[in-house]
Amino acid sequence: MFLHQESSAPDVRKIIHCDCDCFYAAVEMRDNPALAELPLAVGGQPDRRGVIATCNYVARRYGVRSAMSSAQAVQRCPGLLILPPSMDKYRAASRTILAIYRDYTPLVQPLSLDEAYLDVTDSPHCRGSATLMAEEIRTRIRQEVGITASAGVGPNKFIAKIASGWNKPDGLYVVRPQDADGFVAALPVGKLHGVGRVTAARLERLGIKTCGDLRSWSKLDLQQTFGAFGLRLHSLCRGEDERPVSPDLPRKSISVETTYDVDLATPEACQAALAELLPLLTQRIARAAAGPLVHKAFVKIKFDNFRQTTVETVHGEVTPAVFGELLDTGWQRHRRPVRLLGAGVRLVEAGDTAQLGLFGEPPAPVA
Repeated sequence: MFLHQESSAPDVRKIIHCDCDCFYAAVEMRDNPALAELPLAVGGQPDRRGVIATCNYVARRYGVRSAMSSAQAVQRCPGLLILPPSMDKYRAASRTILAIYRDYTPLVQPLSLDEAYLDVTDSPHCRGSATLMAEEIRTRIRQEVGITASAGVGPNKFIAKIASGWNKPDGLYVVRPQDADGFVAALPVGKLHGVGRVTAARLERLGIKTCGDLRSWSKLDLQQTFGAFGLRLHSLCRGEDERPVSPDLPRKSISVETTYDVDLATPEACQAALAELLPLLTQRIARAAAGPLVHKAFVKIKFDNFRQTTVETVHGEVTPAVFGELLDTGWQRHRRPVRLLGAGVRLVEAGDTAQLGLFGEPPAPVA
């Protein structure tokens, strides 16, 4: 744990990012302590094309990760115990966690059942110290819910989220405004949101290993090399993030995507990969109880030259034939090997029907 007093300058925001450690698995281990020493995951079964929602840290030592197929997870860890999700238990824990967050500020933006941003800039609690509030929140989650949480404190959402993973599990890390520039400059580029293994490897081939290295590239050069994502890279490597904490932000879409270590060279390879994504998409829609809200289907493709295209159509179901046609249309636009493939649905506006709330959200990737 890393604690110190943050700046109290009035123009500096105080953002906490808090999320529980291996949330679903943590609830299961809380209810059955005998599971704590076993490699444990929560998700679908391998013989039904299941996917891992989360796993404990014992399983992670074997290379098991969230969003991995259950079949692959069992190959990596033959003794892995996979439990089906118990959503009622997780939602009950989530309600308590969200209530704790809201005791400190009304500016709470949930990202999943256990994860949220909190803007505590104007909060009077703990003498206005975001550091002390984050520690108190973690203590209350341990006492009232029976699981551990990690938190990060920073001057914006981007830095707070990076910080929350710095001392996982059961940790706290604080980045003061005066330390933010140096903290971000030293970050490996792989820590930036949207930079996966393939992009990180490409950046390293270009001599870019840290955000400090990335800062030597102009905005124009980054845009020419990485397209629209280059503009995002230009901002993130400088620690710039003006996004506000938005309470009860309505969900607009649900999607899944994968960046492949080896490019998908043919349309047939793309269609086979799409067939593996669709069951996961269906599962996430079901967990979000969002079936009645679906009104469009879309496929996203990023080619080996980093050009990207998205094709969508009005459609209310996850139908392999429809998604297959969207994929074919998108692939024909550039007819090149594919490095990233995604599939998703867009939801009707909140004003048109019941809004999706926190307790219908599917889990985010667990840190």
